[in-house]
Amino acid sequence: MCTGIRFSDGDGHLYLARNLDWTSGYGERVVLTPTGYAPRSPFGAVRDIRHAVIGMGIVQEDTPLYFDCGNDAGLAVAGLNFPGYAQYAAEPADGATNVAAFEFPLWVASQFSTVDEVEAALGDVVIVDRPINETYPSSLLHWIIGDATRAVVVEYTADGMQVFDDDVDVLANQPGFDWHHENLRNHLNVTPDFPDEVVLDRARLSPFGSGACMRGLPGDYSSPSRFVRAAYVNAHYPQKASEEENVSRTFHTLQQVAMVDGCAAMGSGEFEKTIYTGLFSSRTATYYWNTYDDPAIRSVSMADHAPDATELALV
Repeated sequence: MCTGIRFSDGDGHLYLARNLDWTSGYGERVVLTPTGYAPRSPFGAVRDIRHAVIGMGIVQEDTPLYFDCGNDAGLAVAGLNFPGYAQYAAEPADGATNVAAFEFPLWVASQFSTVDEVEAALGDVVIVDRPINETYPSSLLHWIIGDATRAVVVEYTADGMQVFDDDVDVLANQPGFDWHHENLRNHLNVTPDFPDEVVLDRARLSPFGSGACMRGLPGDYSSPSRFVRAAYVNAHYPQKASEEENVSRTFHTLQQVAMVDGCAAMGSGEFEKTIYTGLFSSRTATYYWNTYDDPAIRSVSMADHAPDATELALV
């Protein structure tokens, strides 16, 4: 399971981040795709790399399979688990832009500069169930795509392509975004305010302390609860000015929905945990991350590598 958030600072810079929650990692690494790299796109959706891309993923068949990534124009995307709902096309469609599910994040980040551009292009897109190889079948995902202005959620289901305006800048797992957004109305009473004293007959009752108006904010690890909690924290976190403050904001926010080993079992009996937290900052074109076993935040900037090289760079 996973949780993603987006926000921008006062100077118009994007911060898009996510927790990847699972029972174990995939050998993921930070991957930079430079503009000189020649992509291997099964249906030609990614003919070239117009924008350098950096993010977390794995490489198969010399192809980056990004879990989340951002580009040199300040656009970022993250894929979150969506089983039971995601349903891709079995075959490419004539006359459409056919994007293999595994290359969707690369298609977004390498081809476009803004959410508006992506949204306009999605009207012609078919997401196809074409795995990169037999070892890695197509992951059933939906995606949050953000820039400094706004975010959208992309879901491809039995009903085809659906694009939602993500006005709360948050995404979790199943059910769909529309359901999660409606569910927020069940928590309109939750605020960060300090409650007033209440008078009952001759009794004057004061709160135990701060946080009393947060009662009812869900605290479990289920996707609906993580969506509500992430939306609450992301919306109320004070706007920060510096890169360091915004990186701190991101990791503190996603700590509120991070999963701890031993607390939430899957159907297999294995326990989920937050394998890593990753953040793309458009302010510095930098990717930040930490892992379950090493909470120290590390970073790689596009400037650390040649963004116009011809080979993938792995960190």
